Amino acid sequence: MQLILASNSPRRKQILTQMGLNFQVVPSNYDEKLESDEFDYEKIEDLATQKCLNVVRRSDKDSLILAADTVVVLHNKILGKPHTKENAYQMLKSLSGATHSVVTAICAINTKTNRAVTLSTTSYVRFTKWSDEMIHYYIDNFNPLDKAGSYGIQELPDGYLDKYEGSFENIVGLCSESVRAVLEKLEYKI
Repeated sequence: MQLILASNSPRRKQILTQMGLNFQVVPSNYDEKLESDEFDYEKIEDLATQKCLNVVRRSDKDSLILAADTVVVLHNKILGKPHTKENAYQMLKSLSGATHSVVTAICAINTKTNRAVTLSTTSYVRFTKWSDEMIHYYIDNFNPLDKAGSYGIQELPDGYLDKYEGSFENIVGLCSESVRAVLEKLEYKI
C-alpha cells in the first residue's frame, strides 16, 4: 500500500523521512479558508480531513493518504499564515512574551477500506519578550509568510524561545508519535 503525504511542507516531508517511511507527495489543493478565527478542535480536524479527501479523490484504491493542518492559537484565536510582512509583525508582536498553543490535526484515510482516523496534538510555546528589533530581524532573515503564526520554532535564534511543553515535532508541523498512532490504527506497517 502506497503512503501519500497530502502536503508540500518541507518540514512534514523531513519528519516522515526521519521516521523511515517510504512515501509519495501529492499536495492537496483544498482551499483552507476559515469562516472565523475562533479556535476549536473540530474545525482544525475538519480542515485536515478536507485536505485528505481532496487527495483521496485523485488517488488509486490502494493508498493511505495522510494530511495535516497546524495552527497557532493565542487567546482562543487562530493565527494562520501571514499575508504580508506587516501582518507577520503584528502576529509576532502579539506572541512576544506570551504562552500560546500549537495544534496539529492529522487525518489519514485508507482508500482500500475507506477507513479514516483523525488525531489532534497540542503543544505549548512561550517566547521571551521580543523587542521591535528582534521582530524585524526575524522577519528579515527568515521566511515568516509560509508558517502558521509567522514563525518556525526550529529556526528561532538564541534568546527568542523561553520554553515549550509537549512535542517539539508537533510545533514544527507533524508529531511522529501521532503519525505512528494513526497509521497503526489503519493497520499500516511501519
